[in-house]
Amino acid sequence: MKLIVGLGNPEPKYDGTRHNTGFAVLDALARRLGVKINQRQKRAKTASTLYRGEKILLAKPQTYMNLSGESVGPLSEYYGVSTEDILIIVDDVALEPGDIRLRRSGSAGGHNGLKSVSQHLGTDEYPRLRVGVGEAGGDMVSHVLSRFDKKTQTVMDEAAELAADAALDWCTEGIDYCMNKYNKKKTPPAGLEKEPADARIK
Repeated sequence: MKLIVGLGNPEPKYDGTRHNTGFAVLDALARRLGVKINQRQKRAKTASTLYRGEKILLAKPQTYMNLSGESVGPLSEYYGVSTEDILIIVDDVALEPGDIRLRRSGSAGGHNGLKSVSQHLGTDEYPRLRVGVGEAGGDMVSHVLSRFDKKTQTVMDEAAELAADAALDWCTEGIDYCMNKYNKKKTPPAGLEKEPADARIK
């Protein structure tokens, strides 16, 4: 079984925030696979299905971001899923909106959701898919709990679909294939390009 987990916060007031980008990708996956993530187990909303012969469990922890591992750990133990078969999808403030990166393993990079997952799995040797939400211009908490403007939201909707593509490829082709295919810096869409340095100085 492949366990694909999108991290986020469960209350409706957090819908559409940067920190709930993992949930947005899971929603895109659910639409692709024709399932609803509405089963409840191990403090998560889940859905199970088959994709090209692979059994997949989609999960949205309902523990709040900082305690995500309290759901991921029990799910992996209950289903006997090895860490290399767990894909964690998270927001990343170090990436531009719309960029995605896959890694075989690594540190939490300051992300509290990943810290919790690593703690409860007892390792940071598990694949993760990071989706860029843009850097914070001020307070980090306010930033990750804020929403995108209309133009950037369109970019993020496209990023969710791209990340869903990557997650499905990961299920059947593996992490190396996905890193080679998807870890490419994207050109910002029109209107979202950064100004050149000399323009900002003026």
